[in-house]
Amino acid sequence: MKHSAVLRYLFALTLYGTIGLFLHFISYSSEFVVLCRGLLGSLFIFLVLRFRKEKIDRETVGKNLFPLALSGIALGLNWVFLFAGYRYGIAISSLCNYMAPVIVVVITSLFYKERINLKQILCIVMAFIGMLLLLGIFQGNSTVDMRCVLYGSLAAIGFVILVLINRRLQDIRPLEKTLIQLLFSALIVLPYVYFNGGFPKAFDLRSTVLVLILGFLHTGVAYICYFSSIDVLPAQSIAVLGYLEPVLNLLIGALILHEKIGITGIIGALLIILASIGNEMFADKN
Repeated sequence: MKHSAVLRYLFALTLYGTIGLFLHFISYSSEFVVLCRGLLGSLFIFLVLRFRKEKIDRETVGKNLFPLALSGIALGLNWVFLFAGYRYGIAISSLCNYMAPVIVVVITSLFYKERINLKQILCIVMAFIGMLLLLGIFQGNSTVDMRCVLYGSLAAIGFVILVLINRRLQDIRPLEKTLIQLLFSALIVLPYVYFNGGFPKAFDLRSTVLVLILGFLHTGVAYICYFSSIDVLPAQSIAVLGYLEPVLNLLIGALILHEKIGITGIIGALLIILASIGNEMFADKN
């Protein structure tokens, strides 16, 4: 059981890690892709629930509707900014986004009075140094496109909000939660796409097929594999394996899309990933 759960989890992470590569070959706007991903992903999960003959608990959904709406909006914003950042650099945007777990620790310790130990503080410092190395600060100049840094950081803020709100959700099943969040992510992006002229003026076959794959496979299938596996795997395994995604993004950006990072950038990326893993491993240790 655990072996199959690991495979499902790794499959979901692989799908997440290749989203940036797919976006590279899609001509549609980032916000339109987010809209489609939210709609197609929620449709897929709804069909799976119907196939399993699992009814949506309307009472539980109604009780959590407000935080679900807010978290769905945060998810939509996370995607919009992250996908926009992918246009300028997959590796950097992804790594900036993965500063989010460290930011969550800082916020919860300051405002929610959650205990933070010395090892976690060291992880926060390590992540900060890693980000400075990634941006080339210590070299006196930076070859990094600051747009991917900006968008990746904004995506991280959206993810932080999503995580903090999800903590307040009560007694709602993962797939039900994801279904509602995906719907709200699409609803919040819809007016932005409409008024910003984000709808394609012309459709092309390649982009359309890739968007359909992102919606059904990278969202619907990936979320089901993800949630069915985290119910079985221990928390520490989830945390450690989860950081294979930014590593995959880093490799794709460097090897396939020829994004230049440099030796100090690679060291910075490793520091961020190690800091994030360490933060998860040391969270419950004093």
